[in-house]
Amino acid sequence: MSGKILPIVEGRSEVGGIPVLLRRLLIRLDRPDVSVDKPYRILRDKIVLPEELERAVILATRNRTDLTSILIVLDADDDEPARLENTLLERARRVTRLPIGVVAANRELEAWFLGSKDSLRGICGIRPDANAPPDPEKIRGAKERLSKNMPGRIYVPMTDQPALAARMDLDKAMERCHSFRRLISELERILTESA
Repeated sequence: MSGKILPIVEGRSEVGGIPVLLRRLLIRLDRPDVSVDKPYRILRDKIVLPEELERAVILATRNRTDLTSILIVLDADDDEPARLENTLLERARRVTRLPIGVVAANRELEAWFLGSKDSLRGICGIRPDANAPPDPEKIRGAKERLSKNMPGRIYVPMTDQPALAARMDLDKAMERCHSFRRLISELERILTESA
């Protein structure tokens, strides 16, 4: 059965990067029949405010009969990921009947790239001897840590996130990043619910 997932994201770089990552995961889950819609963007500072997430879900889905599920992906920053996910999921479910999932990357989504960094050597200028740090999701400043691995340049989220999402080793990210495993389990859950 085919379907269409609407990602709701917080940043411009995720508008480019999350669809790339979701398409790869859909192929991995043997669901190439499911398409990924252009993400709807709502700023991180706004998404946590009362009624703002609800408004975004309503606006993003208005007059849309082709959507089969919604997946919200954002950075947890300093919030506790599970608590943030549960709060946002409860709020979003109040305004839609579509299967919906929420994934808060522990600290920053870029931790997933740090977790798979040894598979990204040579991509976007990452050093050929770069290795994943222990506990990449505990690092505050994952973007800056990526930049330290790019001699002569800095991490540019708008262009680098889609490129890294296209090449990262999914198994290494799963092994090293709990919130990446959550992304996969939430994706599987909403696919099952929308079937």
